[in-house]
Amino acid sequence: MLAKSVAAVPAGQALAYEPKWDGWRAIAFRHDDGVYLQSRAGRDLGTYFPDVIAAVARAVAPGVVLDGELVVWEGDRTDFSLLQRRVTAGAQREALARRHPAHYVVFDLLNAPPGLPLLDKPLAERRALLASLLTDAPAQLTLSPQTTDVGQATEWLHTWTAAGIEGLMIKQLGGRYEPGRRTWQKYRAYHTTEAIIGGVNPNLGNPEILLLGRLDEHGRLRYTGRTHSLRPAQRGELANLLTPYPTAPSGPAHPWPQPLPASWTGQLDRPQPLPYTPVVPAIVAEIDVDTAYEHHRWRHLVRYRRPRLDLAIGDVPPLDSRF
Repeated sequence: MLAKSVAAVPAGQALAYEPKWDGWRAIAFRHDDGVYLQSRAGRDLGTYFPDVIAAVARAVAPGVVLDGELVVWEGDRTDFSLLQRRVTAGAQREALARRHPAHYVVFDLLNAPPGLPLLDKPLAERRALLASLLTDAPAQLTLSPQTTDVGQATEWLHTWTAAGIEGLMIKQLGGRYEPGRRTWQKYRAYHTTEAIIGGVNPNLGNPEILLLGRLDEHGRLRYTGRTHSLRPAQRGELANLLTPYPTAPSGPAHPWPQPLPASWTGQLDRPQPLPYTPVVPAIVAEIDVDTAYEHHRWRHLVRYRRPRLDLAIGDVPPLDSRF
């Protein structure tokens, strides 16, 4: 079951609110002979998360099907990069799992033991059965918090985003589970901040995407992320403000490689290098960003709001500042 984005948190007596976790969505099928852990795209994740497989096998009886999110904690916040390392760790995967165990935060129960389908049951009933099922589960298998109080949910947005919570999921208490349909709602928490425009794609005549950066402690412009596609009016405004980076052989080179490496752009599926047009890093952009900021980069696309011509690039928060 999927969710559609909303611009504001709705209120209502028949609604339930849950944290939106920054992890990998996964469904766990508990069979007689083990556990099959499946990604949203249908991929078998069991090889990468043997610790979660073991936790589910210990905690629930055959016939159970769980829906939840895989997360890894680093200190007091979730770390998405540690999830990705499970895929590339190879022979070091077991050691990585011991150092950084994954947690499976469960928010729905699709089958109850010994295989009773629950898709047509209301969420409130599925939730009650799930809470009972996980009463004595190990710490790696966690029941996701849920509230019907919109005030408490709003408080989560203020207090939990520092721990990596991306926003809220909003669900109908009487709703059935509908695979493939966007019947749930999701509200992503955004913060307004600034960054320096260092490049555009595809060109200055049509700056559809902005490539953004911030200055490190040595004053060097470091790439931090890119925007969603800009509206035509925004493109026209910026085309008149931005200056192409000089290409004279004697001058300093632009601080970023051309094209941007695929590993920089945050693309997880079929990553590709990104060609761009370098610009003089003199214009500050006001942007809206979410909480997924790791290794000095926003993992998700950011929202461009407007140019901040009243700010110099030295006024922009430094590289190590999330917002």
